[in-house]
Amino acid sequence: MSPTSLKSERMLISMGPQHPSTHGVLRLLLQTDGEVVERAEPHLGYLHRCAEKIGENLQYKQFTPYTDRMDYIAAMNENWAWCRAVEEMCALEVPPRAEYIRVIIGELNRIASHLIALGTFGLDTGAWTPLLLAFRERETCLDIFEAVCGARLTYNYIRVGGVLWDLLPEHVEAISDFVDRFEEKLDALDDLLTNNHIFVKRTANVGVITAEQAIEYGQTGPILRASGVDWDLRRDEPYSVYPELEFEIPVGRGIKGTTGDSWDRYWVRVQEMRQASRLIRRAVDRLPPGDFCGKAPKVLKGPKGREVYVRTENPRGEIAFYVVSDGKNMPYRVKVRAPTYVSLCLVEDLFSNVYVADLVAALGSLDIVMGQVDR
Repeated sequence: MSPTSLKSERMLISMGPQHPSTHGVLRLLLQTDGEVVERAEPHLGYLHRCAEKIGENLQYKQFTPYTDRMDYIAAMNENWAWCRAVEEMCALEVPPRAEYIRVIIGELNRIASHLIALGTFGLDTGAWTPLLLAFRERETCLDIFEAVCGARLTYNYIRVGGVLWDLLPEHVEAISDFVDRFEEKLDALDDLLTNNHIFVKRTANVGVITAEQAIEYGQTGPILRASGVDWDLRRDEPYSVYPELEFEIPVGRGIKGTTGDSWDRYWVRVQEMRQASRLIRRAVDRLPPGDFCGKAPKVLKGPKGREVYVRTENPRGEIAFYVVSDGKNMPYRVKVRAPTYVSLCLVEDLFSNVYVADLVAALGSLDIVMGQVDR
């Protein structure tokens, strides 16, 4: 039989919901022609737990632990986002020391989150060692979280009005020791992937998201910045004590390929970890004395008819809570704007006429967490 007489047939293949490269219970229905993916359709909902409806049936403070379960890789940041929305709703003030502690802990969780993103991304593209190095450093972050609040994954540490426990001198010392040596450890991880010939070939010019596409599809966070858009809520719509701290915003430049490709999304996260460690160091140096939690009524009631929309710079993009009050001790309406859910809107455009291997690399670069997607 001659090669020209061979014919390929289109196949429908289910990638997930149990698949290591889908980073959770994501299901992609792929239409393939040989090794080429002609079309990809995301199927969601396998981790849906009615979080928003639960939020409408709990008191404001009681919903905080449920936010841990949304982005369980960056639970501190989810706690922070919800507490900011409640504080805006109820006009509560947060003491300066509590704000500095929130920045320290939130940026430490940003590092821990990005370490998982980089380690698993390396694994997606065939590199095993970066995962081990990333998880080693993440373990140190988790040890600090455990010392501060007693938990290693779902923390419930940032509370309405401040934080649950103060940072003790030994906690501050452990955090300072970590950031002092972290950049050197990050250099080792950086050396393994950034200029690795195989990794660059697997990620450069793969899964390109242009600035126009990123804006049109409502992308935020590292995905938006990797596409060349210089936007970060911490600087452009500042909150907490970020205006008092100096830091830079990494933006994709197409160093190895095309601006907005999978390599740029990797590189932006590496640079964000460097900036996060510097933010932590500066916040620790300026940590003021005082209360670690403000005074708030035991049972909160929002003003009747008041609605707020508060967004926060999560490691995966802008997490926003829309909350409506009818004057009772429970929200009338809770709606979550999840950045990773918005990222999946790109799938059909991003994964059209690409190789299966490139789909895996591009999907890994999006850094999806299904707890936040499905809620």
